Amino acid sequence: MTPKAIAGWSLVAVIGAVGWVVLALARGEEVSAVWMLAAALGSYAIAYRFYAKWIQYKVLKADRTRATPAERLNNGVDFHPTDRRVLFGHHFAAVAGAGPLVGPILAAQMGYLPGTIWIVAGVIFAGAVQDMVVLFFSTRRDGRSLGQIARDEIGPLGGAAALVAVFMIMIILLAVLALVIVNALADSPWGVFSIGMTIPIALFMGFYLRTLRPGRVTEVSLIGVALLLLAIVAGGWVAESSLADTFTLEAGTLVIWMVIYGFVASVLPVWMLLAPRDYLSTFMKVGTIVLLAVGVVIALPTLQMEGVTKFAFEETGPVFAGSLFPFVFITIACGALSGFHALVSSGTTPKMIQKETQVRMIGYGAMLTESFVAIMALICACIIDPGLYFAMNAPAGVIGTTVESASQAVAGLGFSISPNDLAQAAKDVEEASLLSRTGGAPTFALGMSEIFSSVIGGAGLKAFWYHFAIMFEALFILTTVDAGTRVGRFMLQDMLGNVYKPMKDVSWKPGVWIASAVVVGGWGYFLWVGVHDPLGGINQLFPLFGIANQLLAAVALAVCTTLLVKSGRLKYAWITAVPLAWDAAVTLTASWQKVFSGDPAVGFFSQRAKYQDGIEAGEVLPPAKSMDDMHTVVTNSTVDGVLSILFAVLIIIVLADAARVCYKVIRDPQSAKLAEVKYVESKLVAPDGMFPTQREKAELAAVGAASEPADGDGGRS
Repeated sequence: MTPKAIAGWSLVAVIGAVGWVVLALARGEEVSAVWMLAAALGSYAIAYRFYAKWIQYKVLKADRTRATPAERLNNGVDFHPTDRRVLFGHHFAAVAGAGPLVGPILAAQMGYLPGTIWIVAGVIFAGAVQDMVVLFFSTRRDGRSLGQIARDEIGPLGGAAALVAVFMIMIILLAVLALVIVNALADSPWGVFSIGMTIPIALFMGFYLRTLRPGRVTEVSLIGVALLLLAIVAGGWVAESSLADTFTLEAGTLVIWMVIYGFVASVLPVWMLLAPRDYLSTFMKVGTIVLLAVGVVIALPTLQMEGVTKFAFEETGPVFAGSLFPFVFITIACGALSGFHALVSSGTTPKMIQKETQVRMIGYGAMLTESFVAIMALICACIIDPGLYFAMNAPAGVIGTTVESASQAVAGLGFSISPNDLAQAAKDVEEASLLSRTGGAPTFALGMSEIFSSVIGGAGLKAFWYHFAIMFEALFILTTVDAGTRVGRFMLQDMLGNVYKPMKDVSWKPGVWIASAVVVGGWGYFLWVGVHDPLGGINQLFPLFGIANQLLAAVALAVCTTLLVKSGRLKYAWITAVPLAWDAAVTLTASWQKVFSGDPAVGFFSQRAKYQDGIEAGEVLPPAKSMDDMHTVVTNSTVDGVLSILFAVLIIIVLADAARVCYKVIRDPQSAKLAEVKYVESKLVAPDGMFPTQREKAELAAVGAASEPADGDGGRS
């Protein structure tokens, strides 16, 4: 490194360190949210430049001369070399769902410090490492799914357990994400119109890059962003026009349209809809978050929430029950470590990546970006009045249904806000009430409106920014459902391919249609029942979301550790083994507590016993409103408890079998057999990072590239 580079990176390190010192040591004084930004961004920059680069080149030994599946198996449907910028957009949009927006907001009840530490440290040493390493190993195996890699590399027993656990958890995750979207878009003509328009815009972009102007990524990006902004503005016009009724859809209707869209997006060629739509969505996602960060720098909002609240040491939090360990880590989930990401990293992305040396930018970089979204969500939750935060995120059973009862309940929690202030907060964003707006999304929207209105438009535009944020969140999450459905299709085809070999060809038309129908039918069923039954369907399985997602990460990290050991990288296996040990400790502890805790607010079987006793006594306990509801709660808690045990047992089987394989290889290195495909020399020319180096520019010029390669020709000389 040059002296100039050393000085620059030293400055970045100092800025990040100062941010951490201020956050950690400040007590009983005002702390600006800017310090949270400084700590996070400084840490991300150092990690990406040094740690991720070391892993890519020293540990993984990524080879830019080796042809990827996208190049070798290019069929224009699922395998297709895709410009790294477009693929970064697809990957980020696919992995960044509800988790980074919702989880950190709920975890804010324990203060801003625990969440900030886990979001940043977790992503650097666990989440981003998992995503990059899974992407690398899947690319070396023709883009095989995580479950299939586990079966090939660990063995039939652990592999079968992984296949079953991964697919079951996948269906639950997709249904939960879809439910969040339905709740956000129901009766919202602005949101439905704006998000609906992203589909024809994406189709146009796909054909533009494929046939009209191949390789013109910058050009189509500008056109796409302009059309997207127009669609967002037009959504506001539609909401105020006679067309509003046309785009005002009930929850049940939205479920049908989402199932249809998920199926179509899963079977169409990736270049036609999925990749350009996700790329387009990334501009909206990243652009909004960057503007939000700029707003924090300009407005300098103060963190109103304490660094560490009393709920970090108690199990009686009004937002969610449970102690800091393990539940703050389970609640934050996707912002630091997410098993769902491993499914995308072994699903669509490895079938589209041009170079192995792009795994750092796409795998590690996209996860850092999602973590930054989580930091911004935490800031949005912590800059609003704590009394308002708890009034919005505590259920009606805790705070009541009036501003007076909410004010009293919040005072009982140790915070204060007057009934008039609660009423005014709702009036400012043109909502009838903000009480018990649980789920995190409304809190994020309120925090965003506070920041944006401080910079642009003042209080008069607060309602606009609030509803803009609600629409933004729906767009943010929808891209995860379409990509997730395709990933689920790959997973199911890999699984069935062990029994019926034609299914292993993930582009085989009958297999594509059958597997897609099964996947959308699975999550669509739970979503449909959940929308029509407040206690049924996905609502029944929602409590499993966080734990299931983290258990999935344990599978991914176990597979990665096994592959590092089997491929002769034992001395580097700690990069995934350490986060695996932490994740296993957290998730299995959480599973144990959810099964065996005597607190009905935490343990599923304790909850079952409580409501069963109520039934026998003839009492109706909230949230049940009738005796039928009481029986449903008993059923739900029983199902959740049994599934918690099943998932934990399956993961333990995977971990035990992986440990057996690692021990065997360590004892006898010659016994290691890898399912890695043979080396084939690459004919593609493409940069490794977002911006080409001088050497890469020279390579592109040498092959006569008029512009950087994109979907059109994959960078082929």
